[in-house]
Amino acid sequence: MPGRSLLLSAALAITAAVPVLGAGPAGAATPPAGKPADLGRQTLPAGDGWASAGTGTTGGAAAPASNVHVVTDRAGLAAALASPGPRIIYVKGVIDVDKTCADFATGGYTPAGYLAAYDPAVWGRDAEPSGPMEDARAASAAAQTKYIKLKVPSGTTIVGLPGATIRHINLHVDKADNVIIRNIRFEDAADCFPQWDPTDGAEGNWNSLYDNISVTNSTHVWIDHNSFTDGDNPDSNQPVYFGRPYQVHDGQADITSASDFVTVSWNKFSDHDKTMLIGSTNNPANDRGKLSVTVHHNEFSGNLQRLPRVRFGKVHVYNNYYQVPDAEPFEYALGVGVESQIYAENNYFRLSRSVDPADLLYNWGGTTLTAKGNLLRVGGEEQPIDLIAAYNAKNDPDLGADAGWTPTLHTGIDPAETVRREVSRHAGAGEIH
Repeated sequence: MPGRSLLLSAALAITAAVPVLGAGPAGAATPPAGKPADLGRQTLPAGDGWASAGTGTTGGAAAPASNVHVVTDRAGLAAALASPGPRIIYVKGVIDVDKTCADFATGGYTPAGYLAAYDPAVWGRDAEPSGPMEDARAASAAAQTKYIKLKVPSGTTIVGLPGATIRHINLHVDKADNVIIRNIRFEDAADCFPQWDPTDGAEGNWNSLYDNISVTNSTHVWIDHNSFTDGDNPDSNQPVYFGRPYQVHDGQADITSASDFVTVSWNKFSDHDKTMLIGSTNNPANDRGKLSVTVHHNEFSGNLQRLPRVRFGKVHVYNNYYQVPDAEPFEYALGVGVESQIYAENNYFRLSRSVDPADLLYNWGGTTLTAKGNLLRVGGEEQPIDLIAAYNAKNDPDLGADAGWTPTLHTGIDPAETVRREVSRHAGAGEIH
């Protein structure tokens, strides 16, 4: 990574000495022998969350041998995704980009020039950036998007062989049905060209484009046993510009734009800010009646917010393990958004003594949720927690306690006291047994 001096540090977050991997498109391959090969043919078990509704989720399990690929670089992954479906894609080793932020910059964009042009002392705080330097930033961002955002089509299974990593790439499941993504470590989908918006909130904010996995306008998606991290470029290391953290990451697994029937299970989400967004706007015309998502047996460790944040959807959040070690950066766990129907059941919250349990919920315009069987641990003491009562004791208006539905699509709800042990042992990439 170039020196983290003044203006270039976070803007060039992925100019790090990125290894240039060998080129060569993916080709048909015989599935690897042993257990890893079995993963490519596995399908979502019946009843395992919303992704099992209707036709269920089988991904590329029916792919003929000619549509089975082993990929080792970005070019191979892109070629395999563009191959005829259904398809099974085995990820081997570390897949990274072979370009830096400087390679994407165009139109005269420089981090120093952008900061100088839109410094609130010069530009003010009443209007979004416009003009030549913003145009150059947008063109540079478009060049990065074209290279690092890879579309995942219908009928696809992407599964990692042991040690598989996808770094600096955004997998985009868009207008697709029947997709499985499993057993991969995702790292640092950093935006080289964040946009400054002085009108975003009271103080303005930096906004970035890329998630590790984005699900938009898609149905029947299973995201399972992956690990998500910012790697050696954590949010906590970013500088502060214009009084706000320079945000180079967006979500780790975001589910938006009328997507439906998604199960997110047995993943590890670590040390990240905006972790999982379900529903990206308050527009009921797009999302009302959609965004049915199950989030179960995931570990959230050191994450700051959106665990998940929900609009509209019927979202079953159960048997997840939350670790919140520090109150200072932490914002909330469950975001109760417009018309959201969260059913939070038998989750385990391990908090440091500095964290107020009332902050586990945040009201983003919602009115109600169901919370039952959840467990709180502070220090060595475990006790039941009424998430709604804790929130209502500190905040107005109160949240109601009935989300208006009862989940039926699950393979069994584990007792909350078993969650910490089981999830910490078995969630994440490399832990499919």
